[in-house]
Amino acid sequence: MFPIKAFQKFFHQFTLLYRPFENKLNILLNQHQIQRAQWTILYYLSLNGSITLVELSNYLSVEKPTVTRTINRLEELGYVEQIPSKDKREKRIQLTELGKEVYKHVRITIDQFEKDILKGISEQEQLNAIHIMKEIHNNLIEWEDKN
Repeated sequence: MFPIKAFQKFFHQFTLLYRPFENKLNILLNQHQIQRAQWTILYYLSLNGSITLVELSNYLSVEKPTVTRTINRLEELGYVEQIPSKDKREKRIQLTELGKEVYKHVRITIDQFEKDILKGISEQEQLNAIHIMKEIHNNLIEWEDKN
C-alpha cells in the first residue's frame, strides 16, 4: 500500500463531491426548465449587471461558441437581452425583467438546497473553503499560463 498525502485526499474528496452535487443541482434546475450553464449565467448577471460574451467565456472557462449558444437560448426564453456597447463588435448582455424574476424564483430553490447540504458547516468554515477554492483556481490559471 502507498501512503496517501493530504492533497491526494483533498482532490479525491472534491471529485466525489462534484458529481452528486451537479446531479442534484440539475434535478432542481430542471424543475424550473433551466440548465446549469444557464443558471450560472443568470447568477453572474444578477451579481454584475451586464457582461460581454468574451468576459463570460473567460469567467466560465469555456469556448465562446458554447457561451453564444447558451446566451441565444436565454434570449429565446426572454431572460437576457443585448444592450448597446461602446464597441460595436462586442455583444453585451444583461438580465431582462423576466430574467430577474426567474432568477429570484430559482434562487429560493437553490438557496434551500445549498443550506441543506452545508448543514453543520459554520459560516467561517464556508468562508475558509471559499478562500481555498479561489486560491486553487488562481493556481490553476497560473499553471495553465505556464504550460
